Amino acid sequence: MALTVTWVRNGTLEDMASEDTTPNTARREITVRRAPKFVPFMILGAVVGAIVAAIIAYGRPADPAFDASTVFGFFLIVCAGGGVILFSVLALVLDRVSVKRSERALVEAVPDSVPDEGPENDDVR
Repeated sequence: MALTVTWVRNGTLEDMASEDTTPNTARREITVRRAPKFVPFMILGAVVGAIVAAIIAYGRPADPAFDASTVFGFFLIVCAGGGVILFSVLALVLDRVSVKRSERALVEAVPDSVPDEGPENDDVR
């Protein structure tokens, strides 16, 4: 018995034929997309902010009223926080772009060819 799997791409349907070994399989429509991970973006924003703070604190002529490490600490808080916010907004924008580029597909459950029962598979966990 042949089964047709339908892939929806850019508003058009593409059909792929495959063998159906079980007549009663459940089908679902899913959305497939690539989404950014937010935590790496936030960490990168903090690192970029720390680099900017170091450039501001140590890359200018020293002021005798303030120590360079004090200036660095102040700008570290401001720039790292700003970097986290800016890179989080960037991740949100990229997430919205990935939603627009998402594709839909029909999937069905496929039973395992080898059951997980038996004494030979007990030590795997």
